[in-house]
Amino acid sequence: MSDLERVIADIIRSEGPLSIARFMALALHHPELGYYTRGDPLGPHGDFVTAPELSQAFGEVIRAWFAQAWLDLGRPAPFRLVELGPGRGTLLADALRATRTVAGFHDGMRLHLVESSERLRATQAARLAGFDPTWHARLDEVPSGPLLLIANEFFDALPVHQLVATTGGWVERCVDLDAEGRLAFRPGEHPSPLGADLPPAPAGTMTEVSPARSALAEAIGRRIARDGGVALIIDYGAWAEGPTGDTLQATRRHAPCDPLDAPGTADLTTHVDFHALAGAAASGGASVYGPVPQGTFLTTLGIHLRTAKLMERATAEQQRALRAALFRLTDASAMGELFKVLALAAPDAPAPPGFARPTLRPC
Repeated sequence: MSDLERVIADIIRSEGPLSIARFMALALHHPELGYYTRGDPLGPHGDFVTAPELSQAFGEVIRAWFAQAWLDLGRPAPFRLVELGPGRGTLLADALRATRTVAGFHDGMRLHLVESSERLRATQAARLAGFDPTWHARLDEVPSGPLLLIANEFFDALPVHQLVATTGGWVERCVDLDAEGRLAFRPGEHPSPLGADLPPAPAGTMTEVSPARSALAEAIGRRIARDGGVALIIDYGAWAEGPTGDTLQATRRHAPCDPLDAPGTADLTTHVDFHALAGAAASGGASVYGPVPQGTFLTTLGIHLRTAKLMERATAEQQRALRAALFRLTDASAMGELFKVLALAAPDAPAPPGFARPTLRPC
């Protein structure tokens, strides 16, 4: 039993079963024992690898997106370049290294990082030292002004509630203690207010709702509508117009594990409901573009050409790694189809690079 599991068990004994959302929040962000509090989870020696860690071509493609979006917006200066959950700072380091040739971009840029982990902040500070970043705990701390925002694999880790359909309505799936005092899932006893607007479904049907994700997407939409700018959201999930099922998963040392096993020592995520995300952003006042598959988006922005360029001056071993990363990022059997890309823009702004027309307009 992990130290955090003992803490969670004590909370359950004193307060009762926990929602999945609260369990995720404790497992990931407990101030002393949470997963993101304890160390650096990224990379081959961590628990998972994100797209920027796979290939610098990913960051350089995002650079092209940033640069073109900024030009299309009329070169606003100053503007806020914001990343939600920057990890090690790899994505921005690659992107900003490649934007030095875009006249006026760095002069107008004010870099803001939304990051809760002090350990990751230290890593980001070292990697992005030349760009004078400012850190924030929440998006609403970022000063006003035109916004270029990216959130890569950020929304998947925000807490969700899981609801189970019963003959009496939707009840919350909870984390409780079994007869041996171990963590276990069980359905709640009473209908949940979160299910009030959900249509009836066969008993046992499960779905996930995330007020935290919707609130953040709406806030981004409101900010863009007010101050101008664009946002790019990249994550894994689907456009769900019905029950999502149970997508809660845990990863430890690059392998799946039981989400209830030793909380605080494994990453917890769920699939992103892009339908809900898009609706919230449109409610905030933004036009929504996509989502499109990550493979399609990266191909449109030239990742194959960028990878070929990198291979020209790479060793044979580096070339093999670049080809493997390109496959993993773009192929439908890997990340290319499961991961989606959603863009947000002000209603009167041109379509963001890589997109043609809005999927949703402001409500």
